[in-house]
Amino acid sequence: MAGAGAGAGAGRVSGTGVGVRVLVVDDDALVRAGLAMILGGADGITVVGEAADGAEVPAAVERTAPDVVLMDIRMPGVDGLTATERLRARPEAPQVVVLTTFDADSDVLRALRAGAAGFLLKDTPPAEIVRAVHLVAAGEAMLSPTVTRRLLDHVSDAGPAGADDRRGRARTLVERLSAREREVALAVGRGSSNAEIAAELYMSVATVKAHVSRLLAKLEAANRVQIALTVHDADLL
Repeated sequence: MAGAGAGAGAGRVSGTGVGVRVLVVDDDALVRAGLAMILGGADGITVVGEAADGAEVPAAVERTAPDVVLMDIRMPGVDGLTATERLRARPEAPQVVVLTTFDADSDVLRALRAGAAGFLLKDTPPAEIVRAVHLVAAGEAMLSPTVTRRLLDHVSDAGPAGADDRRGRARTLVERLSAREREVALAVGRGSSNAEIAAELYMSVATVKAHVSRLLAKLEAANRVQIALTVHDADLL
C-alpha cells in the first residue's frame, strides 16, 4: 500500500479534450495507476488528478475542479467515508463514487446516505467503471434496484432507533410530494432512467428532469441515489 506523500500523482493528467473530469483517490499507487489508465483511455473522460489519502481531497478538489471523485473507502489517515461526508457538505460539490472490496459493507450505505452517487467494487470490469463515471456525471443513478434493496435489507449503519427515525423522516418528506412527483420518485427508486420514466409515465424527458429537480429539493436529497433511499426508507417499494 502506498499512502505516503501529499498530492501523490497530483500532477498527472491523462486523457484529451473536454470531458468528465475525474479525481482518483486511493492509498494504493497501483490502484490509482490502474484507474488512471482505464479512465484516461476512455472517450469523454479526463483524469485531472490523484490523491493518496482523504486528507488530500479538499486541496485536490480545489486544484483540479473534478466533476466526479472516485474515492476509496478504507485509507489510513482520513478514510474515504469521512472524506466523502466532508466533501459532499461543501457547496457545488463534485459527485462521489466510492470504491470498495465488499458490496455488503456498512460503510457503503453510510457513504450513500452522506451523498455518494454510487459505489464500485475494485474488481469491476473497466467498461463498467467508465460507464459508471459517465452515468454519475450525467446525473443518472448507477445503483440497480437489486443492489439498493440488498444494502437496505442486509446492511444496517444504525440500530433500530436509528432505522425508526429514518423511516419517520422519510415518510414526512414523501408527504410533501404531489401525486405525479410520487410516481416519478417511485420510478427513480426502481432504478429507472429519465428516458424510461418518460416512456412509462407518458411525459417528455425534459419534464422528467424538472420533476427530478423538484424531488431533490423536496426530499432534501443530494442525488438520485438519495431519492431512492428515501423511497425505500418510507416503505413505498
